Amino acid sequence: MQSVLAHEKWFLQDPSAYPPDWSFAARPVTLAVLALVVAVTVGWRAVARRVGTPELTILRPIGRITPFLPRLLAIHLGVSLLALAARGYFLAADLELRELPASALLGVVEGALGVWFITGFRLRAAAVLLVVVGPVALAATGPVSLLEAADLLGIAGFLAFLPPSGDRHGAVTADPRVLRRALLALRVGVATALVTLAFSEKLANPAMARATLQHYPQLDVFAYLGLHLPADTFILIAGATELLFGLLVLSGAMPQLAMLVAAVPFNATLLIFGAPELLGHLPVYGVFLTLLAYGSDPRTAEDVRWLPRLRRPRAQVPATA
Repeated sequence: MQSVLAHEKWFLQDPSAYPPDWSFAARPVTLAVLALVVAVTVGWRAVARRVGTPELTILRPIGRITPFLPRLLAIHLGVSLLALAARGYFLAADLELRELPASALLGVVEGALGVWFITGFRLRAAAVLLVVVGPVALAATGPVSLLEAADLLGIAGFLAFLPPSGDRHGAVTADPRVLRRALLALRVGVATALVTLAFSEKLANPAMARATLQHYPQLDVFAYLGLHLPADTFILIAGATELLFGLLVLSGAMPQLAMLVAAVPFNATLLIFGAPELLGHLPVYGVFLTLLAYGSDPRTAEDVRWLPRLRRPRAQVPATA
């Protein structure tokens, strides 16, 4: 579905003209679909427990690049930050630097961080700096902007846990415990961004989605199949699909299948929006490659779906006299 993952705010002249409308998300049919999405995610993870890892053995050769993934992911992030700074945006192609306080300074910091990530030199400090600067700057525009940019912060979190090494072209042999935490930070960041966008641009803002569909009718993939769905039905399907992708990324289950399916709409929108879509989604492409490769390596596939377990506090035994 081509329109599912197109970032609508990037291509509308005045996104602020479309205020949120939660009545669409609160409709019984919408709530039923959202419940179905959650059920599918739970079922997906349950099935993954019964399937061996990697689930697609034919893709195991991709796992050979896992030592170099921190370096590759840093390059994706760096190019994106540098391109955004050059075009006058901060962390997202719909948030102009001029809307933020100390815009000139933030632009310099963003561009410098982009160059730093590309160099691959001592990136833990750069990652921590981005994790700190991003939320502070985005706090001026409200929590939604911060949540929509969580994919970049998730990558920064990954690199804070697992930065490239200083030798062998940045190759890293990761400790399993560190890798699990790094992948969890990555998954949480990307999932947060996708889930937020599912609501902020579709399910809780149908007017924006209708405007995007009106300006770009070629996004309606169902029309190519001879199916002419009402706009609101299409918006519901698109929002639910984006939400599903976010939850599947968060679950980490069967990452090979999940990333291959998600890659279809991400790449399809390039045919419509071109370079802006490519630059905007460049970090996500890096994330998909990261999850796909770690999920294809038998040594790390289990780590992709790791979730921390909540431990119950031990009951204190009363002291005896």
